[in-house]
Amino acid sequence: MSVFRRAAARRGTAADWLVVGLGNPPERYAGSRHNAGAAAVERWAEALGCELAAARREHARVGTASVSGQRVVLACPTTFMNESGRSVGVLVRRHGIVEPARLVVVHDELDLEPGQVRMKAGGGIAGHNGLASIAGLLGTRDFVRMRVGVGKPPRPEAGRTWVLQRPSRLEEPLVDAALDRAVSGLEVLVRDGVEAAMNVTNARRRGGGRQSP
Repeated sequence: MSVFRRAAARRGTAADWLVVGLGNPPERYAGSRHNAGAAAVERWAEALGCELAAARREHARVGTASVSGQRVVLACPTTFMNESGRSVGVLVRRHGIVEPARLVVVHDELDLEPGQVRMKAGGGIAGHNGLASIAGLLGTRDFVRMRVGVGKPPRPEAGRTWVLQRPSRLEEPLVDAALDRAVSGLEVLVRDGVEAAMNVTNARRRGGGRQSP
């Protein structure tokens, strides 16, 4: 039985949305490029007055909020990035998410410059270990992604070290602004749906110019 079919069989009130911010354990990697997804969800939780409390069975810090009349579960896995699926699988079942389109994964993106944000429904995993873990466990790639740009490393072979480091002083304000844009996009998503959120998020401006598609 698939994870989503198991979620449909649960009892109790289901969540309308599950929003998961990816990262590595915050005790060691807080503020790193790889933790941009978790940072965005933490920022939204703070704005909503939603505490992310440790949930051992879900391998995550989890909170629930009401947004535009909908029940939204926010979560940041406490696993390492390459084991994100272990947490997301439990979260999907626990909170009754029966459609991949109701799962939103917020993650760092090397293919976007710092300051850029993109949302899309489904698609590839582009070598991202967290996405690969989630897609492998769920058996689908059809969940929604909010991609927060962290930029490419100066050398391709330095990618692993790059994502585990903090942004440079020049990049920090760009990434910080991107986190705010990600939060705004998530709010539009819950209120008006994926297409509306994509139209708003993907058309955002950075500096003086329009983001490239």
